[in-house]
Amino acid sequence: MLKAEWLKIFKTRKMLIPIIAILFIPVLYSGMFLWAFWDPYANLDSIPVAIVNEDKGAVLEGEELNLGDTLTENLIDSAQFDFQEVDADKAEKKLKKQDYYMLIKIPENFSQHATTLLDEKPEKLTIEYVPNEGYNFLSAQIGDTAMERIKAEVNKQVSKTYGEKLFASITKLGDGVTEAADGATKIDDGAQKITSGVEDVHGYLEQLAASTIELSDGSKSLQEGTQSANDGANQLSDGLKQLQNGMAPLSEGANAAKDGATQLKQGITDYTNGVASIAEGQQQVTAGGENLATNLEKLAQGTAGLDDNIASLKNGSQSVTAGLDQLSAALQPVLANLPEESKQQIEKSLVELQTGSAQVSGGLSQLAEGTAGIDDNIAALSKGASDLNNGQLEIAAGINQLKNNSAALVKGASDLASGNEQLAAGIQKVIAGTNSAANGANSLSDGLNQLVNGTTKLSDGTSLLSEKSNELAQGTTTLVEGSKELSDGTSTLASKLTDASGKVDMNVSDDNYDMLAQPVEVEKSSVNHVPNYGSGFAPYFISLGLFVGALLVSIVFPLVEPAIRPTSGFKWFLSKVSVLAVIGIIQSGITAFVVINWLGLEVDNLLLFMGTSFITSFVFLALIQLLVSIMGDPGRFVAILILILQLTTSAGTFPIELVPSQLHIFNVFLPMTFSVQAFKSAISTGDTSFLMYNWSILGIYLVACLVLTLGYFALVFNKRYSKQAEQA
Repeated sequence: MLKAEWLKIFKTRKMLIPIIAILFIPVLYSGMFLWAFWDPYANLDSIPVAIVNEDKGAVLEGEELNLGDTLTENLIDSAQFDFQEVDADKAEKKLKKQDYYMLIKIPENFSQHATTLLDEKPEKLTIEYVPNEGYNFLSAQIGDTAMERIKAEVNKQVSKTYGEKLFASITKLGDGVTEAADGATKIDDGAQKITSGVEDVHGYLEQLAASTIELSDGSKSLQEGTQSANDGANQLSDGLKQLQNGMAPLSEGANAAKDGATQLKQGITDYTNGVASIAEGQQQVTAGGENLATNLEKLAQGTAGLDDNIASLKNGSQSVTAGLDQLSAALQPVLANLPEESKQQIEKSLVELQTGSAQVSGGLSQLAEGTAGIDDNIAALSKGASDLNNGQLEIAAGINQLKNNSAALVKGASDLASGNEQLAAGIQKVIAGTNSAANGANSLSDGLNQLVNGTTKLSDGTSLLSEKSNELAQGTTTLVEGSKELSDGTSTLASKLTDASGKVDMNVSDDNYDMLAQPVEVEKSSVNHVPNYGSGFAPYFISLGLFVGALLVSIVFPLVEPAIRPTSGFKWFLSKVSVLAVIGIIQSGITAFVVINWLGLEVDNLLLFMGTSFITSFVFLALIQLLVSIMGDPGRFVAILILILQLTTSAGTFPIELVPSQLHIFNVFLPMTFSVQAFKSAISTGDTSFLMYNWSILGIYLVACLVLTLGYFALVFNKRYSKQAEQA
């Protein structure tokens, strides 16, 4: 049965040739689609797009700004599309004639609007974009994406221009701030000097205020003093009159003093001679005191040696006493053996020795006490001799001083006598001077009266000066505080301006302008990277091609009619399935070979990709065999309906979430959903566990279709061929 089926295919050209052709249907269907849409964006530079640049330019801060020209040049150089710069009339005509897919128009105020950034109502830059959606909707959609890129490019260019102007303004601002900082520094220096000067003035005014108080007090004291001086001058005048009256008795007394001074001179001479005699006697006393001190020192040394000897004798006496005690104890055994008479004589001698030793020890103790008393007396005597000697020395010094001063005393007496003579003569002159002084005192009294009047006025003026100087000092206190605040403020201003000048002093480059124009850069790091459209659509188009190929097999190959009379339903079923399996293997193998080697499809796992291709092809063939075997031509119609549902619900193009929710239910019941997922795992994701899950679902479809088809063949065999056997 199996052999007969294959022989019929090879012997019947009408069947063999279509079957051979159908083997290439999946690769033609899927391959053509993948080839056409493998990387459509790679040929965007072939799509003609018109650019109409009507921008008239503008002036921004004294410099010409032509954004329209810049944008046009950038678009032409970008090669995103086949950009062609034309005038407005030509662009509109060719757009209507479908010579251009879209039109980009740059208005005449394009650059002008870029200069309105700081205006009260800034105008946005506008680009007119006119796609010919009726000509090709997808190209219009691509144009929308391209316009977003163009918009981003324009934004970048305008932002870069703004950035250049901004940084230029900041640089100018930095120069101005630097100049302001220099000026502020000078102001600060001046403020510091003002503060210093105000503080000095304040100090001077405080001193002035204090001085005016002192001046006021002094003027009052001066007033009081001049009044007192005036009173004193009056008293002086009266005293001078009394002095004149007393000068006569003074003259008489001076003469008497002269005679007394002569007598004093003679007495001092006699006194000087007596002092010389005392000095000679004192020298003898001093010599005796020195001898006494020397002898007392020797006596003290002797008593010290005596003390040492007495101590040694006392120690020896104690040793003798101890030796006698030991001797007495040692002789006791000997005495016990001696005759009584000898024993008594020896004991008596020992007692006498012990008694004598005790008397010697006692005498030495008394002698030591006596020498101690002598030492104390010698020390006291030595101190007294020393004091006596010191006193004699002081007396001698005094006598020498008297002796030395006697000559001066004699000279003084002579001078006194001479002075008294001069005094007597001077008193006569004083008498004459007092008369003149009395006259001057009267004149002084008159002048002091005038001075009293002047000091009264001075006191009043200094009081007023003191009051006003205090007010002035208080005012300068406020001035000092204000000048300090001014100084602090100017210092802060100078510091901040200096800091600001440093901060605005920037070195910028094109990188800074680009950063300002395009601060965000997107880095794409994809998971399970798919290099192009073809690789992304391959699971969908391969599944679709294999389904179409399976559908066409049902047209050229009889899925039910046997080549010869079947002997059983199973052999009949097996003969048909074997042909479909071989066709499925060949179709899937050709498709896999072409898309990998000719189209360059990159797969993650080649063996899993080949296995998925075969399983998918066999599942679709088994499904269509089931439908056509049971229902005939209506089965093909049902297969086409299934194909249509799978085109929309298998999530091969758009995610299932973007499909209307009413169609979501078909997604989990149709085999292409799982074939697409299996191909994605084998081509890009490499998720083996997910691949095996999809294989298991496809295996369930395959087993279910084969079992149902086998049941159908067994049922038909029993109905058709068993009756013929009975009739025969």
